[in-house]
Amino acid sequence: MDAADLDRQARTSSGCIPPPLVSRLLELGYEKEVEFQAGRGDWFCAREWTRLLGARGRQAEALEVLAPYVATGWWPAARAQAELLEGWGRAEEAIALVGSYAKVGGPALEFYARLLARHDRQDEAIVRLSAGIEDWLLATALVEVAEGAGRDEEIAALLAARIPAGHRCEGPWCCRGLDPDTAIGLLAAIRERQGRVDEAIALLHTRHITSVNNHDQLADLLARHDRIEELRAYAASEHHGHAARRLAELLERRGEVEAAIAVYREPGDSAADPCRAAVELAQLLARQGRGEEAIEVMRTLADAQGAGQDWIVDMLCTLYADQGRARDALAYLDSRGARRDGGDEWDLFRVRLRLMAGCGLLDEAIGQARLHPEGDGPYVAWTISELLAEAGRTEEAVAVLEPHAPVNRDALGGHLIELGRVKEALALLRQRESEPFVPVWSGTFSDEHPR
Repeated sequence: MDAADLDRQARTSSGCIPPPLVSRLLELGYEKEVEFQAGRGDWFCAREWTRLLGARGRQAEALEVLAPYVATGWWPAARAQAELLEGWGRAEEAIALVGSYAKVGGPALEFYARLLARHDRQDEAIVRLSAGIEDWLLATALVEVAEGAGRDEEIAALLAARIPAGHRCEGPWCCRGLDPDTAIGLLAAIRERQGRVDEAIALLHTRHITSVNNHDQLADLLARHDRIEELRAYAASEHHGHAARRLAELLERRGEVEAAIAVYREPGDSAADPCRAAVELAQLLARQGRGEEAIEVMRTLADAQGAGQDWIVDMLCTLYADQGRARDALAYLDSRGARRDGGDEWDLFRVRLRLMAGCGLLDEAIGQARLHPEGDGPYVAWTISELLAEAGRTEEAVAVLEPHAPVNRDALGGHLIELGRVKEALALLRQRESEPFVPVWSGTFSDEHPR
């Protein structure tokens, strides 16, 4: 066992038992097998087995299982042990364990600081994180762990110094480390919790990049404080559509469903993408039990978008199926296929197969799949096997996948486990694929901010 192999397992799930299948083995009562694999270096088995032992009060045995993994110096193993120790009320042992890893910064330092803060060592955590404020991850942790410590102004000054007056990022990779827009967002979070909401709003209006992980901090802030008219005004100019979505969610939560619908039906001068607005409207209508209206919205959109937006057709067909109208969905696909000279792309063909199976036409669906131009490929085999397995025909699902075992290893292994053929499944899953060299993650972290 070494850190490189453990890192490869965690990154690729190759040559080991993937987490969902470990969970399934435990659900089906194969604890001895999971224990055995944990002892021979399977990280995901070790992680789940130690959690189970800890939950049963067998703490010493759990630590014994983890010991060889931690001995490699691999940070995720140390973190797993620290989480167990903290959960057992042994926080000081957890702190001592991860302290040396925290010296490299990045995720290890973030974890260490949060651990300190949870156990009455908040000031120490703030000192450690303040020294690494140029790292956006550590700066974010600093703002969060410092809440209630009475040091907001000190941290606000550190953040303000990271916001140059004349510079705004033009793209997500413009600035390394703590970029100005992230610093603005963190400073706004401090002002909001200080009750200085107007200042927070003014700060967020100065950002150049407003969308992070499909959310807009300003829209979320306005919604939290029920500042509906300001949120409505912001939605009129915010081109990602996040503000409109938050406005509609807020109105829906307050029971003002028609007003929420109007946000999407009557966008006014909104700069948001009308396609995205239609999708959000359909989802809202479906949540409100107005599935037929949702279908009408999505069908209009699908017809208007033409051939290039198959995900829209997929959503439309799902709405049809949810309303018990799978055959209408098939008829729509037929009409669409005719407009495209009969040519169904594979993604839409896969939707057709699932609809046919839902209509009791599974064998016909399988026959059509095998006649498809890609019918002898591994992706089609996986689709067929999933349909068979859902219908309880797992032996047939295995037979379909076996010729494509290397590509569909996890799916085939899962079906074999369901059939009780565990030894075969584990032998298959532990086959290791060759891969290019990738450096081992030592616990250090990139200072580039993902958007």
